[in-house]
Amino acid sequence: MGKLTLAFLCGVAFLDFVDASIVNVALPSIRSHLHFSVQSLQWVLSGYLLTYGGFMLLGGRAADLIGRRPVLLAGTTLFGVSSLAAGLATSEGVLIAARLAQGIGAAFTMPAALSILTTTFREGSDRHRALGLWGATAGLASALGVFLGGVLSGGPGWRWVFFVNVPVCVIDIVAARRLLPRERARRLRMANFDVLGALLATAGMLVLIYTLVRAPDVGWGAARTVGGLAAAAALLAMFALNERRHANPLFPFSILRINGLAAADVTQMIAVAGSYSMFFFVTLYMQNVLGFSRVEAGAAYVPTALGVAVAAGVCTQLLPRTGTRPIIVAGALINAVGLYLLSHIPDHGSYAANLLPGLVVMSLGFGSIFVAVTTAAQAGVPSPVAGLAAALVNTSTWLGGALGLAIFSAISASRTSSLLHHGASEQHALTSGFARALLICSMFLLAAAVIGLRATNTRGEGESAPEEDQAPAELAEAA
Repeated sequence: MGKLTLAFLCGVAFLDFVDASIVNVALPSIRSHLHFSVQSLQWVLSGYLLTYGGFMLLGGRAADLIGRRPVLLAGTTLFGVSSLAAGLATSEGVLIAARLAQGIGAAFTMPAALSILTTTFREGSDRHRALGLWGATAGLASALGVFLGGVLSGGPGWRWVFFVNVPVCVIDIVAARRLLPRERARRLRMANFDVLGALLATAGMLVLIYTLVRAPDVGWGAARTVGGLAAAAALLAMFALNERRHANPLFPFSILRINGLAAADVTQMIAVAGSYSMFFFVTLYMQNVLGFSRVEAGAAYVPTALGVAVAAGVCTQLLPRTGTRPIIVAGALINAVGLYLLSHIPDHGSYAANLLPGLVVMSLGFGSIFVAVTTAAQAGVPSPVAGLAAALVNTSTWLGGALGLAIFSAISASRTSSLLHHGASEQHALTSGFARALLICSMFLLAAAVIGLRATNTRGEGESAPEEDQAPAELAEAA
């Protein structure tokens, strides 16, 4: 039953992670059929990532307070229904709304699934391997999603990148009811839910990303940009103040006392910001500059998926010997090298010479980081706050993706606009914009390597999750 449960939980993770990248290759078709503008098209990606990250903390706390099984079932149901709505969308507004709802469903599903894993596998080596497999699944899904998106959008059509989720969600719901034991009913008071905190955090991130996306068009010094950044800062400051005053905060700051947790989460956020954005720019380069079809663009990521799988498998075996910290640092540096190679894409390039080497190198680092950071972020986490800790690492992942996409899209668009204004060809301007963004992405991975030096160097052997009475007093009371 343990192996079946692990396979099921990794399947849940695969579905949630793959949905963040499966849409990439379908974007040109979505834009054509639903008449999206270039700027609003980004919200098909960012909308999902934003609500995913914004509501993740609430989802994690709900799993701790209500029960992990019911929260997992509710999140999966919402994810399936919103996927159906996205596939049936006839306008850009409906599709973006469905993507926002998908993100909320995933925000409740993912921390519930990861906290079930960390509380089910509590013996050192077993828990270590389970977390390694989870991290490998996450990295593989992110890379494989682009391939699946190309196959589906180039075959039955772009709507099937959403329709395919529906039967999978049905299977997951049935499996959850059969594999996961029922939990004792828990007394629930609305005061236990920091709804205001979730709303403030999400609103702050929405305003921030929208401002960054619009800045290249309206100007970085424009009143709208400055006002948007100020509003975002105010909302996030109100969130922090609310957390300090709330009796049962969405984010009790005492959880940061767990050794290495903050460093692992920040490393994840910075690394994902650079890595996830790569898929966006390389896909656009293949389709808009090299003229790849949707299927060709998707198939181009097969070596990336294989590289992630190989790196994840090797790192899972190395972790008991080296610990997580060396693998995090090495993985971030390897990833940075791959992104640096990709930043040299030419106007008239080829896949084999200009993309494949960078994609393979990047994938080896990408797979390593996911496995090691996930393990480090869950080390020493008390059972009563397992959902919150799971939410933190996943929030870091998807807020990093959303922020990275907004920041690097702004950098790329600014570079492209400047070159077009000075008479450059569209092909050169686009390529140069993508290359500039990829170069900055590589710098983010260098920063992730430095921050990773502060992460917990857990080896997993002989470790177990602390018992409830070992939790910090504030965490135990909140739980």
